[in-house]
Amino acid sequence: MARMPSAERRRQLTEAAIRAMTRDGVSRTTTRSIAAEAGVSLSVFHYCFDSKQALIESVITTITDDYVTVVKEAIRPKSTLRETVRAGFQAYWDHVSAHPGEHMLTYELTQYALRQPGFEHLARRQYELYSDTYGDLIEQLRHSMNFELRVPVPVLARYLAAMTDGLTLNFLVLGDDAAWADILDTITDHVAGLVRDEAEVRQEV
Repeated sequence: MARMPSAERRRQLTEAAIRAMTRDGVSRTTTRSIAAEAGVSLSVFHYCFDSKQALIESVITTITDDYVTVVKEAIRPKSTLRETVRAGFQAYWDHVSAHPGEHMLTYELTQYALRQPGFEHLARRQYELYSDTYGDLIEQLRHSMNFELRVPVPVLARYLAAMTDGLTLNFLVLGDDAAWADILDTITDHVAGLVRDEAEVRQEV
């Protein structure tokens, strides 16, 4: 077996775990099955991860980072804020539609972590990552498009995280539906409405 830097090997095992957990479920996926999925020995797994908890944390972080990359690539400033926000939502939604099993895994990971003593902080960190991600994206847009909000950034970030989380679960339960486009339009209009206009800003100066 070719030698590989430990960081690259951890990434290989994390991706193998995501495939195995998406296919078989979190509770039925073992360290042995993950090693087999990655094509490495069990000793290599234990060299890279000292516990299943460490692996699950890596899985949660990797999945979230992948979502962030998808949205960031789509949310570059466009001619209007509404177009920019809508493009970001659409990119996320396209990912949900294309990878429903992976998104279902995120909910299973949450439930698993909440039910396993000592794992609870992983579920909390998972949802903190969602809010932190939206907070970073909002700040990025504020600086690039020069606007002010009617609500604090942390509040909007938590709201967006909760809203997309609920919409994703609805999609996984109800399936594809023509109404989703209208729902995304409605959310976009609501978010755009939280931006203060120039008259409001001037009144405070």
